[in-house]
Amino acid sequence: MTTLRPFRPQDLLNMNLTNLDPLTENYNLDFYMQYITRWPSLFTVAEDQHGNIIGYMMGKVEEDPIYFQFTDNYMPWHGHVTALTVAPQYRRLGLAQDLTKTLERGCEEKNAWFVDLFVREGNRTAVGMYRKMGYSVFRRVVDYYSDDPLGGKDGEDAFDMRKPLSRDKKKKYIRKDGENIRISPEELYHG
Repeated sequence: MTTLRPFRPQDLLNMNLTNLDPLTENYNLDFYMQYITRWPSLFTVAEDQHGNIIGYMMGKVEEDPIYFQFTDNYMPWHGHVTALTVAPQYRRLGLAQDLTKTLERGCEEKNAWFVDLFVREGNRTAVGMYRKMGYSVFRRVVDYYSDDPLGGKDGEDAFDMRKPLSRDKKKKYIRKDGENIRISPEELYHG
């Protein structure tokens, strides 16, 4: 049996099943602690029946400063998936969807316009899962990832995928054919 619960600081010592995967981004302890303190309701772990952490979701809500409001890449109040990972032996059981739905509910409670995430273009399993959950590609970020964990090339594009939440009734922050909208990583941050 799997249990979802809020992340606790001591969990940082028990994440080996998830963080040793080559597709999982690893961060320093300060980064994890920032999420625990600033967005505790959006940081969730999945535990197996023995108390082992078999997956987690790190998320946040944010918006760009108001002075970026009239730029092409302005981001209004939204939820963001910073990290989602499930240990390899526990994949394809629905845990990633459960963790994502937990984050989406938290973002709804915080009145966000949408939830967004970045996923490697080549991670077809994840891209397919997100599409089934209602996410679509908003834009392609060229060479966002500076490495290719599967050894194919030097870097890899990211899909910036979004799912509208109930606040975005007119789907203002979603678009079709986002795979064809190409931007550089610098443009994400108003470069």
